[in-house]
Amino acid sequence: MSKTEIDNLVRKLHPLERGVIPHLKKSISFNDLIKKSGMKDVQVMRALQWLENKDVLKIISSEEEFIDLDKNGTLYKKEGMPEKRFLKSIMEKELSLVDIGKKSGLDKNELNISIGQLRRQGAIDVRKDKGLIISITDSGKKLLKEENELEKFLKNNFPIPINDVDKKLLDELQKRKEIIKKDVIKSKDITLTSLGEKLSKIKMSDKVVDKLTSKMLKDGSWEKADFRSFDVEINVPAIHGGKRHFTNQAVEYIKDIWRNLGFKEMTGNMVQTGFWDLDSLFVPQDHPAREMQDTFYLKDPQKGKLPNKKLVSNVKNTHENGWTTGSLGWRGEWSEDKASNNMLRTHNTVLSAQTISKLKESDLPQKFFAVGKVFRNETLDWKHLFEFYQVEGIVVDPDANFSNLIGYLKEFFEQMGFPDVRVRPAHFPYTEPSAEVDVWNPKKKQWVEIAGSGIFRPETTKPLIGKSVPVCAWGIGLGRLITEYWGLTDLRDLYKNDLKQLREMKTWLR
Repeated sequence: MSKTEIDNLVRKLHPLERGVIPHLKKSISFNDLIKKSGMKDVQVMRALQWLENKDVLKIISSEEEFIDLDKNGTLYKKEGMPEKRFLKSIMEKELSLVDIGKKSGLDKNELNISIGQLRRQGAIDVRKDKGLIISITDSGKKLLKEENELEKFLKNNFPIPINDVDKKLLDELQKRKEIIKKDVIKSKDITLTSLGEKLSKIKMSDKVVDKLTSKMLKDGSWEKADFRSFDVEINVPAIHGGKRHFTNQAVEYIKDIWRNLGFKEMTGNMVQTGFWDLDSLFVPQDHPAREMQDTFYLKDPQKGKLPNKKLVSNVKNTHENGWTTGSLGWRGEWSEDKASNNMLRTHNTVLSAQTISKLKESDLPQKFFAVGKVFRNETLDWKHLFEFYQVEGIVVDPDANFSNLIGYLKEFFEQMGFPDVRVRPAHFPYTEPSAEVDVWNPKKKQWVEIAGSGIFRPETTKPLIGKSVPVCAWGIGLGRLITEYWGLTDLRDLYKNDLKQLREMKTWLR
């Protein structure tokens, strides 16, 4: 590294790094560095890690097993071994075991251990006379004057490395209760690299300014200050804060668009009867959409409650003969039993039908939207889901027309990032005229079908509200609308709970 590069590195050093470098040697322990620098251990560790990332030094971690004194070991170091205390208590005269315990301060367990050891060594005589009477022998007096291996061991400054303790002595110590314990002591040693050796010879300025304060701005001292340089390109750990699922971010954004356009939100149950989901929208009872392979029907409860008799009668007559709508209807028998079947809603237009049925002529005009889950009995693959979000909207207005409908959709799609919109004629059972809406995808350079729309037929509106009022309506698939933003090619990825994906997915911003 050139002198210029080293100078640049020095200017970027953090104050903690500057505090450590003057005390670095070719090799130094972590604890010694703390003492010499006068810094806290966490500050020194942080500085060393930063310097290691800059290839200034290497941190070498190691572990070593040590022996330390346990509860009894600490006591014996202070007051002597139990055997010696036992012998001292009978130096002047023989005593009973009870009296020895009182005089020596040994507990019952220590007394029993001491008797066993001292008898084996011939240090005491034991006789029975209303209990045990114990006296010291000449061997015992000699033993009392000698320092044994255990006593020599207790004179050490603890903790000591386990490798410094004789194996035979260690085995004997471990057999005795709470004399020693093993500890693992972790240590860190710091070794300088060639760059580190060069830095350690440089005198670090203590006048480098790390922060620009309001005081400096007021008194003008910032003009002469020697500011620390910052490396804005350095790699830093990614921070994954809490956030909403990315699909929910898009859902909330879409809701805000419609609210800002003056629409009110519609909500309702995911379980609906066939009456609301299909019959109220003039979908014939022999339509393929009612088949088991297309719709999820509930096993329990299988049947649901139908609305008031007048509304049911209006829908029934409209299906069978057109009622007063000017239509011939479907000219077949309408089944109330089939209409009462419970199902998972197949579209959010069911919410539009329920909302319209509650309106009075004096309430008009009104605008509503819904963003919610719908369900289709589809085979699951990369472009088909059996549960997905649908965006629904209606404008109930005696003066509404097809141009209004297209105007609302163009405004919505432009705010979603699709300014180019194309409208094509289409057919839907409950709208006339009907249209499919495509948006231009500039990345794929092609038109993408994204919404169905139209004006509700009189067969839909008149039975619900009692009058044939124009209702602009649309349904938009959320998946195709938002997958491009995140570069997703599989619709299933919109609903996965993949933590890695959730952390790394960019926030929805338009």
